[in-house]
Amino acid sequence: MSRARDLWDRLAEGEELIIVCHNNPDPDCLSSAVALGAIAAEAGIDERRILYSGEISHQQNRAFVNLLDVDLTPFDPATVRDRPAGSLLAFVDHSVPGANNRVPEGTPVDVVIDHHPAEDVAAGFVDHRTEVGSTATILAEYVRDLSMEPSARVATALLFAIRRETLGFLRGVTRAEYEAAAALHDYADGDILRQLSTPAVSGATVDAIGDAIANRHVHGSVLVSHVGRTRERDALPQAADYLATLEGVETAIVFGVVDDTVQLSARSSDSRLHLGHLLNEAFEDVGSAGGHREMAGAEIPLGLFADYTGDDDLFLDIVEEVIVARLLGSLNIDDGQTDGESSA
Repeated sequence: MSRARDLWDRLAEGEELIIVCHNNPDPDCLSSAVALGAIAAEAGIDERRILYSGEISHQQNRAFVNLLDVDLTPFDPATVRDRPAGSLLAFVDHSVPGANNRVPEGTPVDVVIDHHPAEDVAAGFVDHRTEVGSTATILAEYVRDLSMEPSARVATALLFAIRRETLGFLRGVTRAEYEAAAALHDYADGDILRQLSTPAVSGATVDAIGDAIANRHVHGSVLVSHVGRTRERDALPQAADYLATLEGVETAIVFGVVDDTVQLSARSSDSRLHLGHLLNEAFEDVGSAGGHREMAGAEIPLGLFADYTGDDDLFLDIVEEVIVARLLGSLNIDDGQTDGESSA
């Protein structure tokens, strides 16, 4: 029996489906939630909800939600805690309660579909494939194997997510992504795909990326930078993507203070590194971190720095010193090896 049919049989047992996105969901997570909802509808579940925590702040993510009419509900713990019998709980693009989501640790989960590395994944139905390039790839396979004719909305969402997650089929791509894209192509809306590919960028995002460019320090082939305080959380991965293209740079790590946390985003083309392992080693004792070999992220509560100072400039200097020291320590780089290029 195929995994798609196993999923169908699991969904057929439910009367309601609650799909929980990870914090600050991206197109891979959102498209997977949309597609899972469509499969659930075909399986006879009329009541379906998509919950999210954090923000839909990246301009591309906002365009995705608006253009594809994704109905999202802010996460409420009571929705999960008090769900009735016959209600199924699903995770897409993440897999463990309490890890990159607000679901309490230990909560039973009925369906998990994910491609991110994780341990102790448990659910009634689990499809956890770290070898594929996106979770959307897995959902596209289900649609194909169940002989569903996807709506333009579902096909466009999945195809865009696969392209975005793999940086246009250049990062972490496998044959499965090409096969999924080929199956979705004829159903997708080309005009919406083009609009999603060229969203407007806010001035605040440009400023944050500019700060990352100005504050860069290069250590051999590793670039580390920061944006100071920002509300533009999604500027961090955009800055990391851009700085990773700098000549001589194989790894770019960008961090910033966002609300009450330090957020990090990392990109690498260095086959010797696994960024998910690197960030986890550097910050597992003070925060949460993880990801793939080529792209990863971390989140550190500001409580780590609570005893330092109330002077904001000095505070940011200390944050930078601590974060950079931990990164370079995990990379086995002597801080004295910094190259001459330290700022724009």
